[in-house]
Amino acid sequence: MSRSPSSFDIAFGLLREGRLVDAEQVMRKEALKVERRHGRGSHEWASVQCDLGNVFFASGQLDRAVDCFRTACSGTPSADHETRKEQLTYRLNLGMVLAVADRLDEAETELRRNLQEREDFYGREHPGYAFALEPLADLLLRRGDVARAREVIEEAVGNFWRSGHERVAAALAVRGEIIVLGGADEPPFSALDQLPDEVVEGIAYAAVERSGRDPVLGKAVLTRLVDALEARLGPDHQATLNALSQLANIGGDAGDEAGRIETIKKVLASYDRQGREHDAFMAALALAMAQDDAGDTTGALDTYARVQTRADGLGRPEYHAQLLRNWGLALAAAGRPAEAEERLRAAVGVADLGTDHEILGRSRIALGLFLQHADRLDEARHVVEAGLATLDVAHPDAITGRSHLTAIAAGRSCGCGDVQGAIADAFREFVLGRLPGDLLADLAVTVENGDFAINVDLRREPTEAEIEHLNQLLQSATAEFRGRLVAGG
Repeated sequence: MSRSPSSFDIAFGLLREGRLVDAEQVMRKEALKVERRHGRGSHEWASVQCDLGNVFFASGQLDRAVDCFRTACSGTPSADHETRKEQLTYRLNLGMVLAVADRLDEAETELRRNLQEREDFYGREHPGYAFALEPLADLLLRRGDVARAREVIEEAVGNFWRSGHERVAAALAVRGEIIVLGGADEPPFSALDQLPDEVVEGIAYAAVERSGRDPVLGKAVLTRLVDALEARLGPDHQATLNALSQLANIGGDAGDEAGRIETIKKVLASYDRQGREHDAFMAALALAMAQDDAGDTTGALDTYARVQTRADGLGRPEYHAQLLRNWGLALAAAGRPAEAEERLRAAVGVADLGTDHEILGRSRIALGLFLQHADRLDEARHVVEAGLATLDVAHPDAITGRSHLTAIAAGRSCGCGDVQGAIADAFREFVLGRLPGDLLADLAVTVENGDFAINVDLRREPTEAEIEHLNQLLQSATAEFRGRLVAGG
């Protein structure tokens, strides 16, 4: 019998949907329930503080995550074996998030303390000890101390290997990155033929996860890894394809548009060989966008035309609409307005036949903006308003549509509105919808120096709980919207 999802499961499900504020509220309610039942400072309370810290960490709120992990670590070391193991995990999490937050001195202090605690608890040969070696090696790598990082990671790899622990894969991924950064001729992923498939797959997964931190280093690591994976697992293995896909994703960030295109072509060819039609469709769309980004307009439009056959084969309105929308935008950018309008209108019509409200809203917004730029403002206003009605207020396309709607209302066919102002308006609406209606007289939100400036005007005296809720909500909303602000700027 399957268990019911925990509050933590629900919170991470919400995070995957981009609903950071809702995820935090789920965990806050759970923390309050645990505190009432078991008391502040209890083992159960520390555990839920750690879970809340993980939610903050996953959503990029590093300082708040640090506070939660410190709170989880504040209890007296337990004499109970299992409880003590969890306390060691809290300390490890604290050190790791401090490192990610670039608070390196604090991070090293906590990681070395945790390493000593683990040696006292487990012994130096136990894999529980090596769990702190790996992040310490990563920290030393961040500090540029490649030689010491190599020493530490070799001890971690040896420990995990001797104990047969699955974490050896992640440690080998860190080792490979250290070798690449060291600049020697040594192969970073040698002897994969001597490792079980599951370990090789684990190395690939961990390397992909790490690669986004530094696109240039990530590209160098994944390029070497892909060669090793193709030789060991073959070009059609999912681990190879995952590494290739991530290599394409960071290729543009690293300034290698040509390499990005060639990598996507390899992925597309593999999906075609395997008859994976949906995956091939998505790869072909990615290829067209990469060609467009590289300035190959003709190649991009030719690819979109070929993708139409793939969309027809899938028979799903949402896929067809996605193709037509992207194709129409590319045609508009290429100065072919008649064809662009035909595709964009077709995207709305096809999306309306399906059940995916997001792609319907995005297609409407795309058509509305096209009509605005063609100086057909009345028609544009109706289409954009219809698009906004089917999208969440915080959706990036909704924010773009809102900013353009402001320009349309002002009678402007270009000068696409105040995107940052639209984000601020969406932020305000988002927060007000999550507060008691009688609490605020006004909430003024503006953008200053690339971040939100917030002024709260209270209608009445708030309770202490309401003040805490308001402050937490504003912090989480700021984190949720900050990425949109960067994109919109």
